[in-house]
Amino acid sequence: MARISGNKGEWSELYTLLYLLAHGRLNAADCNLNVLPDVFFPILNIFREETEGSKVQYHLSSEYENQVSENCADKKVVIYLNEELLGCIPQSEIQSEVSYLYNSICSESGSFSLEKTEMFMEKMHCYKLKAPTREKADIVLQIHDINTGYTPICGFSIKSDLGSPPTLLNAGKTTNFVYAVNGLTKESAEKINGIDTRQKIIDRINSICANGGTLAYSGMHNKTFRNNLVMLDSMLPQIMSAILLYSYTTGQKDCKDIVAKIEEQDPLQYGIEDIYAYKFKKFLCAIALGMMPATPWNGYDEANGGYIIVKKDGDVVAYHIYNRNSFEDYLLDNTCFERGSTKKHDYAHIYENDGKMYINLNAQIRFI
Repeated sequence: MARISGNKGEWSELYTLLYLLAHGRLNAADCNLNVLPDVFFPILNIFREETEGSKVQYHLSSEYENQVSENCADKKVVIYLNEELLGCIPQSEIQSEVSYLYNSICSESGSFSLEKTEMFMEKMHCYKLKAPTREKADIVLQIHDINTGYTPICGFSIKSDLGSPPTLLNAGKTTNFVYAVNGLTKESAEKINGIDTRQKIIDRINSICANGGTLAYSGMHNKTFRNNLVMLDSMLPQIMSAILLYSYTTGQKDCKDIVAKIEEQDPLQYGIEDIYAYKFKKFLCAIALGMMPATPWNGYDEANGGYIIVKKDGDVVAYHIYNRNSFEDYLLDNTCFERGSTKKHDYAHIYENDGKMYINLNAQIRFI
């Protein structure tokens, strides 16, 4: 049988599954990833679709008292495949594997295999690191909502801090913003396109200004992404264009710092304190939970439960609907703009269309 191989982020998805089964609860966090001791959700079931139409169910006790008990040595996880009983595993055994897997992920690099964990995965009837999905949700839980008594089934996205910071908004031609270049001669445009310094993007934009040119938002390369932004806020394309242009003009990448500067400049003349931060956080949250640039978005969260984060110390915490504000603050404080390939994503060079000059600037956002 072929060995299972994956990077730190992919192994972290399996780690999350085992961690939650071992602990039987999902802890909420504040904007600094600190556990909120009084906000947690007992887990009733975790579902995985190993193959299309084949659903594995990991069932934990539905009794609230058992979920919060400190002594889980005698408790078991019962495993079903399409409602057929397959067996059960003590939570204490799963916890032992959690500890081993955490240490292994931290010590490995690149793409790696873990024979011991693969053997344990077979006992769990789990044969892939990442369950196949076409949505934002990486794991599906049925939780007990102690506030309402409901037991909703929720999808969560998973982010791991055990490896390299993941991308929140992936670069592509779909994420290009288009700016009209005014007041520039064709000769100047050709010279600017020829700039090939180490920081050529900033140098090209600054050279446009130095040669008497100006940049003004004209539109977006991809209509679907534009419509998705408008679904969230009718002026969001203009707001994002101002934020993006400031980042490329100054070289500043930290989202929080850029938005603070845009608040001072108030390019859309709102005259309302913190309005740009509010709208940008809504954008980050939408991207995190469901919006994708090239796919029409209806405004609903695909990861309708929220976001689960594997911390560097191995703890697993979540931002659920009840602490969405903390999640939005976390996103703003922990993201930055990143520069993708100018050739691959077709941006940062001046081009002509119907006798007018334009330049594309690309949006890509990564966790810090």
